[in-house]
Amino acid sequence: MASERFCKKTPTEKTDLSKIMAMREKLSELLKPERYEHSLSVSFSAAALAMRYGADLQKAEIAGLCHDCAKHFGKQELLRACERDGLVLSPELLRFPQVIHSFYGEIYAEKLFGIRDPEILSAIRFHTLGRPGMSLLEKIIFTADFIELRRYKAAGLSEIRRMAFLDLDEAVYLILKSTIEYLRERGGEICRASLESYEYYRKVHEEKGRNADPAALLR
Repeated sequence: MASERFCKKTPTEKTDLSKIMAMREKLSELLKPERYEHSLSVSFSAAALAMRYGADLQKAEIAGLCHDCAKHFGKQELLRACERDGLVLSPELLRFPQVIHSFYGEIYAEKLFGIRDPEILSAIRFHTLGRPGMSLLEKIIFTADFIELRRYKAAGLSEIRRMAFLDLDEAVYLILKSTIEYLRERGGEICRASLESYEYYRKVHEEKGRNADPAALLR
């Protein structure tokens, strides 16, 4: 039947699904339930953004699923793992232990799942702090981590969720701006790398010369 022909999966699609399911099973064993649900949600958001912007769907799903794969390590355990696997952490990064999982996650995703794709690994590495001039996949994972449906407390979240599907650079700018303002209001220390990312995307925002909210397009 025609309907059966169109629904039938190719061998490659079956292999890809098997790979994703195996990753999910392993992560469900490693991560706390809330963290695992967050990872699933980020993978779905990343896939949706990849559809919107023409990125590789499987890479987006895998990077979203694995972005917090090293989050289950305790602080000292994570530092020992970094030392064991040759990840040299700058004095700056050592002052922000809450972001180290993303840098080690790049290594751990390869060890755990055999991921060697540089785009996926880089997206995992930069999902917390971003960087100036991020790749499309890096921006997708950075944004998906913020807008995923389990998140509900961040300031300006509704606006950023809408913006993510209108203008990805603008969404990245708003996420960085929101994060930095949140930390400043509470007297928190801000990582230099995060400030560098913000300054880059602030300039992108200003260069576009927007005087009106692009989200108005949805109204």
